[in-house]
Amino acid sequence: MIAFTAFLGGLILVLSAGAGAAWAEGEGLRGTLTFQGQPVNGVKITVTTESGAPVAEVTSDAKGAWEVPVPAAGKYTVKLDAGTLPPNAQVRGGNVTRTPNVFAGNVSTVLFALVAADGAGAPGEEPESSAESRWWSRVAQLTFEGFNLGLIIALAAMGLSLIFGTTGLTNFSHGELVTLGAVFTYFFSSVVGLPVIVAGVAAVLLGGLFGYLQDRYFWGVLRGRGTGLIGMMIISIGVALFLRYAILFFFGPQSLPYNEYAGQPGIEVGPISAAPKNFIAMGIELAVLVIAGLALLKTRTGKAARAVADNPALAASSGINVDRVIRIIWTAGGAVAALAGVMLGLSQNVQFQMGQDMLLLIFAGVTLGGLGTAFGALVGSLVVGLFIQVSTLWVPPELKSVGALAVLIIVLLLRPQGILGRRERIG
Repeated sequence: MIAFTAFLGGLILVLSAGAGAAWAEGEGLRGTLTFQGQPVNGVKITVTTESGAPVAEVTSDAKGAWEVPVPAAGKYTVKLDAGTLPPNAQVRGGNVTRTPNVFAGNVSTVLFALVAADGAGAPGEEPESSAESRWWSRVAQLTFEGFNLGLIIALAAMGLSLIFGTTGLTNFSHGELVTLGAVFTYFFSSVVGLPVIVAGVAAVLLGGLFGYLQDRYFWGVLRGRGTGLIGMMIISIGVALFLRYAILFFFGPQSLPYNEYAGQPGIEVGPISAAPKNFIAMGIELAVLVIAGLALLKTRTGKAARAVADNPALAASSGINVDRVIRIIWTAGGAVAALAGVMLGLSQNVQFQMGQDMLLLIFAGVTLGGLGTAFGALVGSLVVGLFIQVSTLWVPPELKSVGALAVLIIVLLLRPQGILGRRERIG
């Protein structure tokens, strides 16, 4: 318990050290404009109150970022001047106005998704084949982005699924392990000054340590006392709230990028346009998932973990140290969740709610693939990520997660055990 307390103290120290750079006083609005992986500079943004009174007019900077402090909490109107966008870019859906709510003490993020303009080329003279080609290019781009998102979800979902399989715990604090990975990376890269790659490795190691200490001094103690799974699930909600608001208190509500690779120019690979960091991140994610899968299939620890997940009592009677296996799973789960946070921080800015926003998608991937199956979590996460991104061809980006959850409901109605889960008899 002393070691766990010491780790929490160190965590608070890390978050406190980054607080000076991250904390924002008062209310405001902000956003970041990117097009085909590159920041968009010089776009005019106008902010007015709900009644139409002017607040400010700003332009995006070299990193595509803009920020406007507002006089008080309330509802505001944010309008993007489409005439200041690059000639081949437009706002997805054509709606250049947003009406966000700003809460007391918070800075709200306003999203404008930029896509290739439908009218690129000679107006009214575009061949049908050209329009069809652009549509398929957009499908390819969204499919690539869906795989990228799906692999990030899969990293976090694999740990959550293995923890559920070996302990039966539905851990609602798993999303905060993702956030911690991103926050640790931000601290080591932006505050300490380490390269992002080194900072990411340090964050993964700390995530694994935090996972080990959680089970050694907290969840393992609760299991030893005979705490029921329902009680432990409710406790995990409390742990999630504690970690989330500890990060908010010390790190602040700001949305901040890593110092490196923030405005990396995109490259063209066939119909796909993305920053080099995205291709490298996907390679790392695939490698980690493949290594984790082979470890589960080929190593003694992996076979023991599958035995514990299948039948803990039988595994214990066969000489397997169940507590030791669970501790290894918690360590690995914390590490891969932190890695998911590192990769998510490369794709978007770091902020205290990023893990909470991912948690529903993580649960969707785990449930869709089959509860307790690591490979099911991978398949389910890829399906969720692909559907979320590709669905924006037909639905507004703000509703893309709703479609993914609709697919989850439909699949579970037709196959309750998930894609790779096994049908079980109840009663």
